[in-house]
Amino acid sequence: MNIPSDLKYTKDHEWIRVEGDIATVGITDYAQNELGDIIFLDITSTLGDSIKAGVELGTIEAVKTVSEIISPADGLITGINEQINENPSVVNTDPYNEGWMVKIKLDNKFDRSSFLSDSEYKELIGI
Repeated sequence: MNIPSDLKYTKDHEWIRVEGDIATVGITDYAQNELGDIIFLDITSTLGDSIKAGVELGTIEAVKTVSEIISPADGLITGINEQINENPSVVNTDPYNEGWMVKIKLDNKFDRSSFLSDSEYKELIGI
């Protein structure tokens, strides 16, 4: 199970990579493995949308189930990975790079301490 140490994690199995005031968001290797083969992604947020942490960004449909993608932070949607619409399996094969889902321009009250470290996330998922 790949759990990179340079990312932060949520209890909803999303990862967040913060560079300056931009956060890149996706689902974890654990989440994609639990979902199984991903066959469709529907990012319902659009560029420029103002979002709040805990709000649904879209859904992931896998062979086993449909799951929500939840925003881990407040801010503005500045990027949507169009590649995942055309090739949703990239989330299975490369969840931390090519399989990213959205980019969020974080608002000023972003709090990194509300996220799990890699070791805390490993504890959460039992590895």
